[in-house]
Amino acid sequence: MQIGEKVRFLNEVGGGVITGFQGKDIVLVQDEDGFDIPMLRSQVVVIETNAHNFQVKKKPEAAPKVRILDDDAEDDPSQRPVAYQPKPQERRGGDLLNVCLAFVPENSRELTDTRFEAYLINDSNYYVHAIVSNNEGTAWQLRWQGVIEPNTKQLLETFDRSMLNDLERLCVQFVAWKQDKPFLLKPAVDVALRLDMVKFYKLHVFRPSPFFREPALVYDIVRDDRPIKQVFVDAEEVLDAMRGNEPESAEAVRPEPVEVRPAREQADTQVLPPEEVEEAVTSRTRDEERETLKAAKRALKAEQRAQREKEKAKQREKEQQRREEGEILEIDLHINALLDHTEGLSPNVLLNTQLTEFRIIMERNIRKRGQRIVFIHGKGNGVLRDAIIKELRYRYRTCTYSDASFQKYGYGATMVTIG
Repeated sequence: MQIGEKVRFLNEVGGGVITGFQGKDIVLVQDEDGFDIPMLRSQVVVIETNAHNFQVKKKPEAAPKVRILDDDAEDDPSQRPVAYQPKPQERRGGDLLNVCLAFVPENSRELTDTRFEAYLINDSNYYVHAIVSNNEGTAWQLRWQGVIEPNTKQLLETFDRSMLNDLERLCVQFVAWKQDKPFLLKPAVDVALRLDMVKFYKLHVFRPSPFFREPALVYDIVRDDRPIKQVFVDAEEVLDAMRGNEPESAEAVRPEPVEVRPAREQADTQVLPPEEVEEAVTSRTRDEERETLKAAKRALKAEQRAQREKEKAKQREKEQQRREEGEILEIDLHINALLDHTEGLSPNVLLNTQLTEFRIIMERNIRKRGQRIVFIHGKGNGVLRDAIIKELRYRYRTCTYSDASFQKYGYGATMVTIG
């Protein structure tokens, strides 16, 4: 395609002359009114060009010829102006308003470097006059406005990852109607969205949809005439539920009212009664629920690690106190006492972990002559006991060892005396 060629649109009515390009995929087409319309290169087809790929100049119009017709002569149909415009085809079930916002990666195989396309999809038999804006602090900035024909999708813009922060909070507002025929009145729609920027880095959230050939991330704006309201779940509440904490009184069981902004009142707020909270919660997507649960699980694991650190600190304090009092120091070398999870670890890795703990204890007490340490290793097949004795013979020769008290430890412990 070259500048100056005359083109028409494939999936939409209209056309014009190419005046420029935006990137490698967007073509600027000037219509009859002199406006530049950005269109995908794949959505336009060349219908007229000249030998030098320049815009064809119109010849000056000659004076109209006056033709005298007889009273009985018929008007020539070829001279009549073309006034017919095809009406958009309606589909069965399209009288329910369905509008959604979609994001499509240009190259899903290189998700970390690709650009994204934003679309507004009108999946209904209504015309939609829409406004899309983004939040900038305390104000809003217009990103796109226009009319979308029935059962079509509109490219809003293309952007890269540097613009993701600007798209975190979006607002979609529109009114719907039909042309040249009666229709049911639809209420004006005002829906605010908060996009999860992490999803743009995960390939599995881009899924097949009936609107695109490529995988897409789709957010519903209106589903079957009902605006979709996002409900955000507090990770602390999910964490409390996973811990099994119960409220102290019956008053705590009652759910808190949820504030939802209605479609017809843009500035006021409305409080849902408790019986409608459950219905509002069901509007969350499965991806949002999964991300919330993952965050709660991570917080729970962090809390468990902190608790284990406290227990280990208490154990070290007890060991220090015992050493100061000259008592026997007991060290449990069972792998379950050293690691929280052993799945997928080979026997050599487990044995090296136990020997590392043995060496750490010996190095801490090697200068305390007379200190007695009992290493509890269990009976088992004797591999750990033999490894400990080998360490004592070749690395800690000044130390003596013997079997610990059978009555207290059985056959699964060795007492070492620092020498």
